[in-house]
Amino acid sequence: MPLWDFQGSTMLTSQYVRLTPDERSKEGSIWNHQPCFLKDWEMHVHFKVHGTGKKNLHGDGIALWYTRDRLVPGPVFGSKDNFHGLAIFLDTYPNDETTERVFPYISVMVNNGSLSYDHSKDGRWTELAGCTADFRNRDHDTFLAVRYSRGRLTVMTDLEDKNEWKNCIDITGVRLPTGYYFGASAGTGDL
Repeated sequence: MPLWDFQGSTMLTSQYVRLTPDERSKEGSIWNHQPCFLKDWEMHVHFKVHGTGKKNLHGDGIALWYTRDRLVPGPVFGSKDNFHGLAIFLDTYPNDETTERVFPYISVMVNNGSLSYDHSKDGRWTELAGCTADFRNRDHDTFLAVRYSRGRLTVMTDLEDKNEWKNCIDITGVRLPTGYYFGASAGTGDL
Protein backbone atom coordinates (compact mmCIF):
# COMPACT_ATOMS: atom_id res chain seq x y z
CA MET A 1 0.00 0.00 0.00
CA PRO A 2 1.67 3.19 -1.09
CA LEU A 3 1.81 6.03 1.46
CA TRP A 4 1.23 3.66 4.40
CA ASP A 5 3.57 1.89 6.83
CA PHE A 6 2.53 -0.81 9.26
CA GLN A 7 3.93 -2.72 12.22
CA GLY A 8 3.18 -5.38 14.81
CA SER A 9 0.46 -7.92 14.05
CA THR A 10 -0.98 -5.89 11.17
CA MET A 11 -1.69 -7.81 7.98
CA LEU A 12 -2.52 -6.29 4.59
CA THR A 13 -4.66 -8.05 2.00
CA SER A 14 -6.19 -6.90 -1.26
CA GLN A 15 -9.57 -6.56 0.51
CA TYR A 16 -8.78 -5.19 3.98
CA VAL A 17 -6.22 -4.32 6.65
CA ARG A 18 -6.31 -6.48 9.78
CA LEU A 19 -4.72 -4.68 12.71
CA THR A 20 -4.73 -7.69 15.04
CA PRO A 21 -5.69 -11.35 14.85
CA ASP A 22 -8.25 -12.85 17.22
CA GLU A 23 -5.57 -13.79 19.78
CA ARG A 24 -4.58 -12.41 23.17
CA SER A 25 -1.88 -9.77 23.67
CA LYS A 26 -1.58 -8.72 20.01
CA GLU A 27 -1.04 -5.17 18.78
CA GLY A 28 -0.76 -3.64 15.36
CA SER A 29 -0.91 -0.31 13.59
CA ILE A 30 -0.92 1.37 10.20
CA TRP A 31 0.24 4.95 9.60
CA ASN A 32 0.23 7.27 6.65
CA HIS A 33 3.71 8.62 5.94
CA GLN A 34 2.46 11.83 4.33
CA PRO A 35 1.61 14.56 6.85
CA CYS A 36 -1.71 16.38 6.51
CA PHE A 37 -1.32 20.11 5.92
CA LEU A 38 -5.04 20.83 5.57
CA LYS A 39 -6.57 23.11 8.21
CA ASP A 40 -9.95 21.37 7.84
CA TRP A 41 -10.38 17.70 6.99
CA GLU A 42 -12.77 14.76 7.07
CA MET A 43 -11.97 11.07 7.42
CA HIS A 44 -14.27 8.09 6.83
CA VAL A 45 -13.34 4.70 8.26
CA HIS A 46 -14.94 1.42 7.20
CA PHE A 47 -14.15 -0.99 10.03
CA LYS A 48 -15.12 -4.26 11.68
CA VAL A 49 -14.53 -5.48 15.22
CA HIS A 50 -15.19 -9.17 15.67
CA GLY A 51 -13.92 -12.22 17.48
CA THR A 52 -14.84 -15.49 19.07
CA GLY A 53 -13.77 -14.69 22.62
CA LYS A 54 -15.83 -15.82 25.59
CA LYS A 55 -18.51 -13.50 27.02
CA ASN A 56 -17.96 -10.85 24.33
CA LEU A 57 -14.33 -10.35 25.34
CA HIS A 58 -13.12 -9.27 21.91
CA GLY A 59 -9.93 -7.35 22.52
CA ASP A 60 -9.31 -3.94 24.03
CA GLY A 61 -10.18 -1.78 21.06
CA ILE A 62 -9.07 0.41 18.20
CA ALA A 63 -7.63 3.92 18.15
CA LEU A 64 -7.69 6.36 15.26
CA TRP A 65 -4.90 8.92 15.41
CA TYR A 66 -3.94 12.34 14.11
CA THR A 67 -0.59 12.84 15.83
CA ARG A 68 2.87 14.36 15.55
CA ASP A 69 4.66 11.02 15.94
CA ARG A 70 3.91 7.90 13.95
CA LEU A 71 4.77 4.20 14.14
CA VAL A 72 5.64 4.32 17.84
CA PRO A 73 4.29 1.23 19.62
CA GLY A 74 2.97 1.66 23.13
CA PRO A 75 0.33 0.82 25.75
CA VAL A 76 -2.58 2.86 24.32
CA PHE A 77 -4.35 0.43 22.00
CA GLY A 78 -1.00 -0.50 20.51
CA SER A 79 0.39 3.01 20.18
CA LYS A 80 2.29 5.69 22.10
CA ASP A 81 1.11 7.28 25.35
CA ASN A 82 1.73 10.98 26.04
CA PHE A 83 1.16 11.69 22.35
CA HIS A 84 0.76 15.08 20.66
CA GLY A 85 -2.52 15.39 18.75
CA LEU A 86 -5.91 13.69 18.54
CA ALA A 87 -6.99 10.16 19.43
CA ILE A 88 -10.39 8.59 18.89
CA PHE A 89 -10.78 5.42 20.95
CA LEU A 90 -13.21 2.66 20.02
CA ASP A 91 -13.03 0.87 23.34
CA THR A 92 -14.50 -2.63 23.44
CA TYR A 93 -13.71 -3.65 27.01
CA PRO A 94 -14.59 -1.93 30.33
CA ASN A 95 -11.40 -2.04 32.39
CA ASP A 96 -13.05 0.00 35.17
CA GLU A 97 -15.75 -2.21 36.68
CA THR A 98 -17.28 0.76 38.54
CA THR A 99 -18.01 2.71 35.35
CA GLU A 100 -21.54 3.66 34.34
CA ARG A 101 -20.57 3.64 30.68
CA VAL A 102 -22.04 1.05 28.37
CA PHE A 103 -19.48 -0.63 26.12
CA PRO A 104 -18.42 -0.57 23.34
CA TYR A 105 -17.68 3.11 23.85
CA ILE A 106 -16.18 5.80 21.59
CA SER A 107 -14.22 8.64 23.18
CA VAL A 108 -12.02 11.52 22.06
CA MET A 109 -8.80 12.80 23.61
CA VAL A 110 -6.60 15.73 22.58
CA ASN A 111 -3.11 15.80 24.05
CA ASN A 112 -0.09 18.11 24.04
CA GLY A 113 2.16 15.32 25.29
CA SER A 114 1.59 16.06 28.97
CA LEU A 115 -1.38 13.74 29.55
CA SER A 116 -1.24 10.00 30.04
CA TYR A 117 -4.13 7.76 28.97
CA ASP A 118 -5.39 5.93 32.07
CA HIS A 119 -6.22 2.52 30.66
CA SER A 120 -7.50 1.22 34.01
CA LYS A 121 -10.20 3.93 33.97
CA ASP A 122 -10.83 3.66 30.20
CA GLY A 123 -9.49 7.18 29.66
CA ARG A 124 -12.31 8.78 31.62
CA TRP A 125 -10.18 11.58 33.13
CA THR A 126 -8.80 12.81 29.80
CA GLU A 127 -11.88 12.29 27.63
CA LEU A 128 -13.32 15.38 25.94
CA ALA A 129 -16.54 13.63 24.91
CA GLY A 130 -17.87 10.17 24.14
CA CYS A 131 -20.81 7.94 23.34
CA THR A 132 -21.92 4.34 23.51
CA ALA A 133 -21.78 2.62 20.12
CA ASP A 134 -22.65 -1.02 19.51
CA PHE A 135 -20.12 -1.81 16.77
CA ARG A 136 -18.85 -5.20 17.90
CA ASN A 137 -19.72 -8.43 15.98
CA ARG A 138 -22.11 -6.80 13.52
CA ASP A 139 -23.20 -8.83 10.48
CA HIS A 140 -23.08 -5.76 8.26
CA ASP A 141 -20.62 -2.97 7.44
CA THR A 142 -19.85 -0.36 10.10
CA PHE A 143 -18.54 3.15 9.49
CA LEU A 144 -17.14 6.11 11.38
CA ALA A 145 -16.83 9.69 10.10
CA VAL A 146 -14.53 12.23 11.73
CA ARG A 147 -14.70 15.89 10.71
CA TYR A 148 -12.44 18.70 11.91
CA SER A 149 -13.32 22.20 10.73
CA ARG A 150 -12.66 25.60 12.32
CA GLY A 151 -12.03 24.14 15.76
CA ARG A 152 -15.10 21.92 15.69
CA LEU A 153 -14.66 18.17 15.96
CA THR A 154 -17.53 15.84 15.11
CA VAL A 155 -17.63 12.05 15.15
CA MET A 156 -20.55 10.25 13.54
CA THR A 157 -21.34 6.55 13.21
CA ASP A 158 -23.24 4.39 10.75
CA LEU A 159 -23.67 1.11 12.63
CA GLU A 160 -27.26 0.05 11.96
CA ASP A 161 -26.98 -0.84 8.24
CA LYS A 162 -29.46 1.94 7.40
CA ASN A 163 -27.02 4.17 5.49
CA GLU A 164 -27.65 6.95 8.03
CA TRP A 165 -25.13 8.89 10.10
CA LYS A 166 -25.78 9.18 13.83
CA ASN A 167 -24.13 11.91 15.92
CA CYS A 168 -21.73 10.62 18.56
CA ILE A 169 -19.44 13.54 19.43
CA ASP A 170 -19.70 17.25 18.61
CA ILE A 171 -17.32 19.61 20.42
CA THR A 172 -15.93 23.05 19.69
CA GLY A 173 -12.74 24.77 20.78
CA VAL A 174 -10.48 21.96 19.56
CA ARG A 175 -7.12 23.17 18.26
CA LEU A 176 -5.11 20.78 16.11
CA PRO A 177 -1.94 21.76 14.24
CA THR A 178 -1.25 20.89 10.62
CA GLY A 179 1.53 18.55 9.55
CA TYR A 180 0.47 15.60 11.72
CA TYR A 181 -0.06 12.01 10.59
CA PHE A 182 -3.17 9.82 10.37
CA GLY A 183 -2.99 6.30 11.72
CA ALA A 184 -4.93 3.46 13.29
CA SER A 185 -3.86 0.98 15.91
CA ALA A 186 -5.46 -1.83 17.90
CA GLY A 187 -4.76 -4.12 20.82
CA THR A 188 -6.39 -7.32 21.95
CA GLY A 189 -5.42 -7.24 25.64
CA ASP A 190 -4.69 -10.09 28.01
CA LEU A 191 -8.05 -11.86 27.67
